Amino acid sequence: MSIKESVPTTMPRIIRFDHIGITVADLDLVTAFFIGLGLHVEGRVDGMEGEFLETVCGVKDSRTNIVMLKSEDSSVGIELSSFEKPAHEPGNPHAMANELGLRSIAFEVDDLQEMLTGLETQGYGLIGGVGEYEGMWKMAYVRGPEGLTVALAQRLDN
Repeated sequence: MSIKESVPTTMPRIIRFDHIGITVADLDLVTAFFIGLGLHVEGRVDGMEGEFLETVCGVKDSRTNIVMLKSEDSSVGIELSSFEKPAHEPGNPHAMANELGLRSIAFEVDDLQEMLTGLETQGYGLIGGVGEYEGMWKMAYVRGPEGLTVALAQRLDN
């Protein structure tokens, strides 16, 4: 049975992809990293708590600070959340591509080498190397703050 055959036909459809959420320990550090990549802060909420948060995330007696980031040319955002309470649970900051879970956040860039050089001066290095795919894409994975894997790709077939 294919995936398409297993999806109920009466299920409502997704309208659009809105954002991806990432829980972080140091909200300001991770926000600054993504601003350095070219995103901008669309909004920030500090001290969110109460029934709405507890209902949606399922964590009782919780309080969080949230930053929403977007690029100029996309409606898809990144929501960074840092919990004041309860304390965050550690993830694996050295996760590799074959580990289950969120693998990476990917961005298209106009100059991959320049981006990598700038990130290296900030202490963020390559996970592997720079690869080229069939003369169409040049791509690399960078380990960002708190172990985040960021995929950066430059289109070559323009």
